[in-house]
Amino acid sequence: MEKVYPSRAHPFALSFLFAAPLFWFLASSIAPAAINLSPRDGQRIGHKIWQNECNGTVSGLTSWNAGEDFASLGIGHFIWYVAGQKGPFEESFPQLVAFLSGRGAKLPKMLIGPEKHCLWRSRAEFLAAQQTPEMKELRQFLADTVDLQTQFMVNRLDAALPKMLAQTSSSNRNQVQERFQQLAASPSGCYGLIDYVNFKGEGALPTERYADQGWGLLQVLEQMQSGKADPVREFSQAAAAVLTRRVHNAPPSRHESRWLSGWIRRVNSYSRT
Repeated sequence: MEKVYPSRAHPFALSFLFAAPLFWFLASSIAPAAINLSPRDGQRIGHKIWQNECNGTVSGLTSWNAGEDFASLGIGHFIWYVAGQKGPFEESFPQLVAFLSGRGAKLPKMLIGPEKHCLWRSRAEFLAAQQTPEMKELRQFLADTVDLQTQFMVNRLDAALPKMLAQTSSSNRNQVQERFQQLAASPSGCYGLIDYVNFKGEGALPTERYADQGWGLLQVLEQMQSGKADPVREFSQAAAAVLTRRVHNAPPSRHESRWLSGWIRRVNSYSRT
């Protein structure tokens, strides 16, 4: 297995981003929820998500999984569709590129210009290009910007709560927000929220449904039971139930059962962190 190596900017060097305990205020239509991350917690979350998605390797930063019609790039395996392809899942890699560019990161030549679609037209073409100079440059760029990718995911969580509250019933809104805030109050809860919203989305898109049932963060918060002494463990258990339901509802042609054990291990890690 390829080992993680330091680069021009060490992948885990989040010191400028987490130089002191930071507060992100997550705006909602009811009240703000604050996330307080120490420098160590911020580094750990970025590292853990990289481990979840890429086994902590640089080679895993440029992936295209079998059975999927999109490339998965960066520590969060951000989705990148080919031209003319519009899938049910939210495309996030172009948003990441815009974010990184806006924060002063020097983009590889292949990412500069108006083209927003994946530059490889198929998984076979993508895999054949793994050792080309362009792909190596892309991997190095992604290894150099792990800190900013982590910030991008935190910003996504920042925007998630109002999206979710807008998609749930008025009678359920306070409960969803309360569970979100309970989780945001601890480092392990922050990790679960940041990882899951990157992993399976907010749950607000109508296209991200099987049998009219979603699998995003909103559905996990709705699945949680109130009054539990350990909200992180309850979140982990609710996530496992929602993902199991997704696999049960998925079209048989997608063979999603092959991924379920890995998904369950991932969400189980939230309560062990």
